[in-house]
Amino acid sequence: MNNQALLKNWVVGPFQCNCRLISCPKTGESVLIDPGHDAPRILKSLSEQRTPSGAPISVKYLLHTHGHLDHVGASRGVKQGRIEAPQILMHRGDEPLYLNLIQQGQLFGLQYEAPLPLDGFLEDEQQIAVGELKLSVIHTPGHSPGSVCLRLHEDSQAGVHETLYSGDTLFQGSVGRTDLWGADQEQMFASIHSRILTLDEDTHVCPGHGPDTYVGLEKRQNPFLI
Repeated sequence: MNNQALLKNWVVGPFQCNCRLISCPKTGESVLIDPGHDAPRILKSLSEQRTPSGAPISVKYLLHTHGHLDHVGASRGVKQGRIEAPQILMHRGDEPLYLNLIQQGQLFGLQYEAPLPLDGFLEDEQQIAVGELKLSVIHTPGHSPGSVCLRLHEDSQAGVHETLYSGDTLFQGSVGRTDLWGADQEQMFASIHSRILTLDEDTHVCPGHGPDTYVGLEKRQNPFLI
């Protein structure tokens, strides 16, 4: 039997956000990271996912690396479209951005429904169980006040390597913008150097946009960091 964790990515919306699924192979318990756009497509894709035993998955949380429109725009639709009604979580520093989703959209000519209330807040160093898999929260302010990275800890039995979901803080060969609401360039670079580049160099990095990379590669080759 295949006991590998289910790790999926769907690129969604006009800003091409990476929407990521992490699912425990034994229990089917799952989290969805940054459902930013196109709830019907995401819901259809989720309905097609199965555990190794063939059972449907259950989405426990919608986790948000930050509150910008392209990372939260489908949260309402996904929560309301799933029978288990997954909890919507983000760092409290970005709650004002999240609650201003309609206004964010207006600036880009996009229309959104009012967001649902948050079900809770992500805290720095918080541990999140995804079935038998383990995530931890790393607060990395700068791109936005409440930006976080989500660290998926290695689990050899589930075929999981050490992985960092970096949101819009670190990209392959680039870093996050700091010309948006609440951004702080100095703070963002401090977060990258003290909270991300200190991780093992073989840590797989899954950004909020664009291709994946590795911590060591970015330490050596990212022109914004060397």
